[in-house]
Amino acid sequence: MIGLLQQAQEAAPAIEPSAAAAIALGLAALGAGYAERGIGAAAMGAIAEDDSLFVTGLILTVLPETILILALVGFFLI
Repeated sequence: MIGLLQQAQEAAPAIEPSAAAAIALGLAALGAGYAERGIGAAAMGAIAEDDSLFVTGLILTVLPETILILALVGFFLI
């Protein structure tokens, strides 16, 4: 039993912290791109009907990119 506990304490992490940060950054980019796909299509449809919605559509299209910016900050902190 004691041998098992000693082995558990000496175990290394499954992946390196930099690799985990890279995976998190990639998944954040994938999520932001997926979100922008739907928002961009809806914004372009709204702008086609009413030109005064350009600024609102632009802000809503760029909003998911803040997720990626926060992921970049986390990547450089690790």
